[in-house]
Amino acid sequence: GRHSMLPRHVQRLGRDWITHWNGSQILTWNSPVSSCLRWAGHYPWASFPLPVPADFSANWRLPPFFGPWRQFQNSNWQLDNFTQSSCFHLPNPTMKSEGEEPLTKKRRLSGQHDTSTPEEETNFSNQKEALCLSVAQDEEKHSSKKGTIKRHWEYFCQHSRTMKIVENKETDQSNTESEAKFDFTVMSYNILSQNLLEDNSHLYKHCRQRLLIWTYRFPNILQEIKQLDADVLCLQEVQEDHYRTEIKSSLESLGYHCEYKMRTGRKPDGCAICFKTSKFSLISSNPVEFFRHDIPLLDRDNVGLVLLLQPRFHCKTNAAICIANTHLLYNPRRGDIKLTQLAMLLAEIASVAPQKDGTFCPVIICGDFNSVPGSPLYRFIKEGKLNYEGLAIGKVSGQEQFARGQRILSIPIWPKKLGISQNCVYEIKQQQKEENAGEKLEAAKLDNTQEIVIASEKLSSKLQHHFKLSSVYSHYFPETGIPEVTTCHSRSAVTVDYIFYSAANDDTAAQPGAEVSFHGGLKLLGRLALLTEKDLWTVNGLPNENNSSDHLPLLAEFRLIER
Repeated sequence: GRHSMLPRHVQRLGRDWITHWNGSQILTWNSPVSSCLRWAGHYPWASFPLPVPADFSANWRLPPFFGPWRQFQNSNWQLDNFTQSSCFHLPNPTMKSEGEEPLTKKRRLSGQHDTSTPEEETNFSNQKEALCLSVAQDEEKHSSKKGTIKRHWEYFCQHSRTMKIVENKETDQSNTESEAKFDFTVMSYNILSQNLLEDNSHLYKHCRQRLLIWTYRFPNILQEIKQLDADVLCLQEVQEDHYRTEIKSSLESLGYHCEYKMRTGRKPDGCAICFKTSKFSLISSNPVEFFRHDIPLLDRDNVGLVLLLQPRFHCKTNAAICIANTHLLYNPRRGDIKLTQLAMLLAEIASVAPQKDGTFCPVIICGDFNSVPGSPLYRFIKEGKLNYEGLAIGKVSGQEQFARGQRILSIPIWPKKLGISQNCVYEIKQQQKEENAGEKLEAAKLDNTQEIVIASEKLSSKLQHHFKLSSVYSHYFPETGIPEVTTCHSRSAVTVDYIFYSAANDDTAAQPGAEVSFHGGLKLLGRLALLTEKDLWTVNGLPNENNSSDHLPLLAEFRLIER
């Protein structure tokens, strides 16, 4: 490296001395800084707020003794709004918000390799471990809630004008007597599979090693779930062995019933939906596998899960709520696969959500969509339509500012034999009923079924779906225009996680292309506020001392309105 002209034993001696010197300086700097507190909000239902000591032991080090002093003088360190927030903040100059790609998230698919050499990574890891050891004893003397980050609750109601959003008063007053109300909360949370964490360790170079082991992470995740106390949990990256041995039993002890679908490939994680049995009963559980061995396009092992739940409250008719959870493909250059996976999920929802009167029950779709706000895939979910003619596959998810996947989406995107129309519903199938016994025998060899397409569609570049969906989050802070962030690690800080829901309103007309309306709907009562990238780096990004995933949990409160 930098001192290659020196003998190797001298390099090692100098490096070890510098590391020891840096570690001792960290203790000197951290001692007074740890008394700086920041109050950023509170959980209304938990024992918060708590003081937030700043922690920089892993995210910043004094420069080497032989390093360039001028670079240190010019580096961007400062007292950030010290008088307002009382927090000493050193921004990370290497972080970006544009959705930079984790290089080896799908290394075997993209063929890309991390630019750092194994020797450099080993040196970095050894240095980091040495620093951890030198700081560990000092950390034990400080609060266990070191680096806690605060998120406040945003209400959508008419009771307060401060930090709350005012709804239309006429709607509540005019419908109070004609509606049965049922309030419940839903969380969407990518808890970071331990297997994926270890396979993509380059994304977590900013973290101390002890914070990345599962025995440290799981108690934090479970504590977070306990504190937020959602009625429905939609979890992604749930590792199968951890689910079987501790996650499922831990959640059941909290009053949840759990449904789980593992990925179909080698990665041993999947999606789970867990609900409080005191609030809901299960009508049906419907797993969705996006892998199809007979369709080359669908060679990825992502999955989804769709539940139909019955609320436990008395009303005139049998209300139901459809809850869907998924984790779409990551690869930014395969928008064709992402759209097809989404269409398969929507088709399953469309087959589960219809009620006896022909309308859809209220729908909530949660998950990690690996797509950013405003992207074509995101707009398709919210607007119910997408004309993808001439659209490059690398631009579908908006993950890359300069998309590398330049191939144009084919028309249609998926083959006919998938059995899903451009309206994202299953094409009509009917049993062949043969009167001749010989014909019946021959049909039995073909499983006695045959797909019959009632109306053949012309080649169209327009996708549609039946659901009029809104997003719980607005993705930008209204006062500043700064983006909200749902995930933050060494390479990226963006929004990819969402909670979409079918909003209740008096207009029963659905989105263009829809053929039926919703039965009642959902009213958003409140949400747990998200954070900015800058907020997250004040606690050394994600994962950190108290937040043990590289994603933030999303949480919303709804009211089921049944007419």
